[in-house]
Order: sequence, then structure tokens, then C-alpha cells
Amino acid sequence: MITTLIFDFGGVLINLNKEKALRNFEKIGLRETAEMLDNYFPVDIFLQLEISAISNDEFLEHLQSLSTENPAKEQIRDAFLSFLDDIPTEKLELLLELKKRYRILMLSNTNAIHFPYCAATRFSYNNHTINDFFDKCYLSYELKTAKPHREIFDILLKTENVKPENCLFFDDSQQNLDAAQALGINTQLVEPFSDLRKYCILSNLI
Repeated sequence: MITTLIFDFGGVLINLNKEKALRNFEKIGLRETAEMLDNYFPVDIFLQLEISAISNDEFLEHLQSLSTENPAKEQIRDAFLSFLDDIPTEKLELLLELKKRYRILMLSNTNAIHFPYCAATRFSYNNHTINDFFDKCYLSYELKTAKPHREIFDILLKTENVKPENCLFFDDSQQNLDAAQALGINTQLVEPFSDLRKYCILSNLI
């Protein structure tokens, strides 16, 4: 019996626009970010930010040092934020609908630049806040570990006091889903820009 739904953030709920971010980075003299800024598994400085191995300022200062244009930190931050697109309203409505019947969690590899911005802007919908959509958010930069490492799943299961077989995890990365399946968590691969409701119907959630 499924009691708990776990949603990834980027690519499952919010649409991502890597190409736009890369164009904006290039405009400020950062032309070496394409391989580091990955939709699924950011590496190097971006991964360090997602597990709080470095601070926001250290991240921005490092990118400043790589640039050929000496951009301000705010310019780098804005370019980084342009990686984030919209959350379709139908997904927000679906979360509200599901929350009436299930415990709704977020499990995301994200960072302290992206997520607070999205929490304040992308979940501001019809007088709702992010707390209306989720019972709890498990975020890599707060937990200092990231998917697909087992530790982040163990933290969620222990904190929620829920059995793996009672959870259904939606993610756009098969590697993350494989890690969850190894623990007995039910999973659903979500294609980017797809209709999330169809996956809920297929899983007999609605």
C-alpha cells in the first residue's frame, strides 16, 4: 500500500533550461561550464555546492575567477538561476490533489542558490506557499549528501519512519531510481516535460 509519494524537483516538477543557462554564462565570460552543469549529475564546483562542501560566496567567487569578463556575483547568480524554468500549474494542482490522500515529500539534489529562490517564487500559486504542496523537503545541500548515494534515502526513510515498500519515488534519472529500488522503494521514471498526471494514473494513485 502506497502511503508516501516522493518527488524529485528538477526535471520532474520544474522544467530545466540548460541551454539558456549556458548562453547566459557565456555572455559573462564563462565558457567552460557545459560539462560541469549537468541536468542529472553536476560535477566539480556545482556538485560541491549541492552538498554544501562550499558556500554560495565561494561558489560565485570561483566562477568569477574562471571568467574572462570579470562579472559581478549578481550576474553569475542570475545566469545560474536561468537554468530554472517554470513549474506547470497542472503539476502544482496535482500536488495539492495528491496531498489530500498521501504524504508528499520532495527529495532533490539542489543548492542554496536555486532552492530558496524557487521556494519563494515558483510555489507562489493561488495564495499557496511551498508548505501547502509538501509535507517535508529533503534537500541535498541541507543533508550534505546527494542522490544516488544510499545515505540520503536512509535519512528520508528513518526520519519519516516509513517502510520502503510504502513509498513511490518519481525521478528523471534511472541511476537515482536504481538506488531507491535497491532499498525496496517503488519507483517511476519521469520523462522531462511530460504529463506527471499520467504517471499517477498508471500507478493507480488517482
